[in-house]
Amino acid sequence: MNSSIDFTHDPAARSWVESANAPDTDFPLQNLPLGRFRRRGDHHPAAWRIGIAIGDQVLDFRKVAEAKIDLGVPLGALERGVLNAFLATGPERRQQLRHAVFNALGEDSPLQGALQRCLVPQSAIELSLPCRIGDYTDFYTGIHHATAVGKLFRPDQPLLPNYKHVPIGYHGRASSIVVSGTEVTRPRGQLKGPQDELPRFAPCERLDHELELGAFIATGNELGAPLSMEQAEAALAGLVLLNDWSARDMQAWEYQPLGPFLAKNFATTISPWLVTMEALAPFRAPFERPAGDPQPLPYLDGEFNRGAGSIDIALEVFLSSAAMREQGLPALRISQSNFRDAYWTLAQMVAHHASNGCNLQPGDLLGTGTQSGPGPGQGGSMLELSQGGKVALTLPDGSERRFLQDGDELTLRARCERPGARRIGFGACAGIVLPAA
Repeated sequence: MNSSIDFTHDPAARSWVESANAPDTDFPLQNLPLGRFRRRGDHHPAAWRIGIAIGDQVLDFRKVAEAKIDLGVPLGALERGVLNAFLATGPERRQQLRHAVFNALGEDSPLQGALQRCLVPQSAIELSLPCRIGDYTDFYTGIHHATAVGKLFRPDQPLLPNYKHVPIGYHGRASSIVVSGTEVTRPRGQLKGPQDELPRFAPCERLDHELELGAFIATGNELGAPLSMEQAEAALAGLVLLNDWSARDMQAWEYQPLGPFLAKNFATTISPWLVTMEALAPFRAPFERPAGDPQPLPYLDGEFNRGAGSIDIALEVFLSSAAMREQGLPALRISQSNFRDAYWTLAQMVAHHASNGCNLQPGDLLGTGTQSGPGPGQGGSMLELSQGGKVALTLPDGSERRFLQDGDELTLRARCERPGARRIGFGACAGIVLPAA
C-alpha cells in the first residue's frame, strides 16, 4: 500500500540542502513533491523538465541523467520531462524513486558534490501544470460546505437525500485548468436576478473561490473494469491545492436541471507541486461517519479506508486587494479548515468514479469539492463567508468584500503537521482577478 511509513518519514532526517532544514519550509527532505518546470525566460519547446522540490531548490532530473549520476533507480520518463508516463508505472516505482532521492539528498550522501550541480533555485524557474490533464471531475465531499450552501437555497432540506449515500460529482473542463500564478479573467455570462423579467449577458458580479484539493490519478483502469477500494487507493498519485473559481450569479440561473456549466469552467487553478501519497502517509487518520449516519455501501467500504482513509491537512485561504498590495499590507486570512472533515475519502471518490466501468487515466484530476469546516470563519468560499452576500468582510485597507473584485488576489495554502512527524506543505495556489474582457 502506498501509505506505509518508512525511513523517509523520519522527522530527524536532514538534507545537505540547507534550506530544506528550515522549520517553516514546505519542502523538507520528508516531502519531495514532483513538478514540471523550466528556467525563466527559456521558451524552447524542449525546455520543460521534471524535478523534485527540496527547500528553495529543485533537483533537475534531466541534469541528473546528463551528468550520468546513478541514483540507484532508473529515471526513464522523468529525464524526458514526461510525468504522466512515470505516474503510470505505479506506486512501487514511485516509492523506489522516493527512497533513492531521499538517500541522495540526505545529510551524509556521497552524491552531494555531484548533485549540487543538478540543483536549480526555485527563484530562477517558472512552473507549469505538473502533467497533462486529460479529464477533470469535481466532487462535492465537503459536507459543511454542502450544508451551508443548501441552507441558503433550501432551508428546510439543506442536504438532498442522496448526499450521504453517493459521492456527488460532475465532469469539469480540463482545458481551463491553470497553474498557480496565472491571472483569471472575470467571466461574462447570462445573469437573471429574482426581480429581472429577462436574463442579460454581462460580466459576473458574484465571483467566488472554492477551497479544494485535487487528486491526480496514477495508474487508472481499463474501460469496463471497476476498481475495488484497495485498487482505488493504489491508483492515487498525490494531491495539489485546487481553487475552483465560480460565478455564483451565472450558476444560479444556468445550473438547473443539468448542473454546473459556464459558471464553473472558465478557470480552475491548481498548485504546481504534486505532493505524493507516500509523503502524506504519516498524516493518515481513521475515517468515521457520525453516529446515526448511513454507512457506505460495500463497494465504497474497506478495512484500510476505515482505519486510515482520511488525511489531516490544514487548509487556509488568504485575500489581498490591489490597494493592500500597493500599501504593503499582508494578505488577510479569511478562512481555515481541515480535509479531515470531508464526508467522503479520496479512495471512495476514485472507486465510485470507476464503479460503472468509467476508465480513469494517468494524469486525470479529481477535485474534492469545497472543504469548509463546521465553525465560524471556516467557510471555503465567499458564498459561505458572506452568507450569500448578506454580510461583508472588512479588509485591512478599509474596503469590504461580499464577493471577489477585480484586482483581488486569492491564495490557498495547506500543511500537514502532527507530533512525531516533519511538517510538510503544498506551496501556494494563487490567482489575481482581471476585469472582464
